[in-house]
Amino acid sequence: MCGRFVITSAPAALRQLFGYVEQPNFPPRYNVAPTQPIPVVWIENGARHFRLMRWGFLPGWVKDPRGFTLLINARCETVLEKPAFRHAIRRRRGLIPADGYFEWKVEGGRKQPFFIHRADGAPLGFAALFETWIGPNGEELDTVAIVTAAAGEDLAGLHDRVPVTISPRDFERWLDCRSDEIDAILPLMTAPRIGEFAWHPVSTRVNRVANDDEQLLLPISAEEMEADVVKPKKGVRKAAVGSVDDGQGSLF
Repeated sequence: MCGRFVITSAPAALRQLFGYVEQPNFPPRYNVAPTQPIPVVWIENGARHFRLMRWGFLPGWVKDPRGFTLLINARCETVLEKPAFRHAIRRRRGLIPADGYFEWKVEGGRKQPFFIHRADGAPLGFAALFETWIGPNGEELDTVAIVTAAAGEDLAGLHDRVPVTISPRDFERWLDCRSDEIDAILPLMTAPRIGEFAWHPVSTRVNRVANDDEQLLLPISAEEMEADVVKPKKGVRKAAVGSVDDGQGSLF
């Protein structure tokens, strides 16, 4: 599962890596959360483009979004059959630029957050599916979900699901939706190779969406982990951060 991620690379560096024609300027984000607008790279008329979309997929057949489950992830094993995603996987594939993501692991009776990133420090592209939802009054909303796969042997120690990441050499293959043929992209929907990613524990400050600063990425020691316990205020129900679900999408 992927429920929070990070974008820290310079806009110019991401534009060069992903090859989109726009020149957006945006600040680093250290705690990107569902329902927020996130960057998505996609192809139209043979060119790659950059567009902000709401993280939380809405199929076109949804009548009232208020009564529909928030789909932040799409399982690669069932994406061809699920009504929500079976058309998008063929016609509306995108890439989400990122520099890492957070995952929560139960340790000592509490959920400890970890920051996960490429071992070489390079940016990455999450495999994504998007849809433009059109409301009853003609309003339009671009929405997106991150594709996930079963975790490999190393990352499975943190969570049983991981976001699918597409190598730059495969960007064009993943983004090419000129036909309904998908045999070429099926091998791309896998977990990262063992050793490709590294991770370390971070402060539980990341649990609060309002916290969005570079301190969230700093590793903490075992002693700091013991002291770093967030206590909910009286009368306030603590959010179930990092809770296990079916990976098809819930807001933690």
